[in-house]
Amino acid sequence: MSPEGRGIAGERLQASPHGWSPGEVTGGNTFRILHVSTGNVCRSPITERLTRHALSHRLGGFVTGDLIVESAGTWGHEGAPMEANAAAVLADFGADASGFTGRELLDEHVIRADLVLTATRDHRAQVVSMGHSAGLRTFTLKEFTRLVRAIDPATLPPLDEGMVERARALVRAAAALRGWLLAPTPDADEVYDPYGAPITFFRSIGDEINQALDPVVTALTGVTASR
Repeated sequence: MSPEGRGIAGERLQASPHGWSPGEVTGGNTFRILHVSTGNVCRSPITERLTRHALSHRLGGFVTGDLIVESAGTWGHEGAPMEANAAAVLADFGADASGFTGRELLDEHVIRADLVLTATRDHRAQVVSMGHSAGLRTFTLKEFTRLVRAIDPATLPPLDEGMVERARALVRAAAALRGWLLAPTPDADEVYDPYGAPITFFRSIGDEINQALDPVVTALTGVTASR
């Protein structure tokens, strides 16, 4: 695995006169988002690629810095393709499922990540148990969404200071709120595993993930989704 991971479309996003696009690295100022599930063939691939899809539609050339989005599994099927139903869900959203291969979560992935978003609380606990001071930057996806909704965007660095600084501030603010803004129920922070389920269940999980990502991407970019 290369040091850059798969990134977005296999590479980093960099600012250009025509918006953000895959390209060569322009510097060391990066922010890396790691999505984690169990096998890295269903939930985390869907989340990785939906994140990429949302960012590609919202980022403009005024943003500076590099953003990397990748995924892994706590029992990852190394080298395995994405589940066919997961790819079908991505197609429903117009997101790209091509070129994906599963991988097992390694220490180096956690060490490099600036933000780890997991499918469940068990995944979060497994990431935190790996050490590497991961506790303050590891959340379940739905937990992070709940915390982000409570953060006033005006308290974050403006985009003209770079999205990397904004993203780092967002993670710090979410971590500070974690003990104060609790989930209404234990299951509220879970994204259930659709592995082996029919396409209808995969689509419901895809909708859950997409809805959870929306406020996160809005907070990162300062751009709301077009309706």
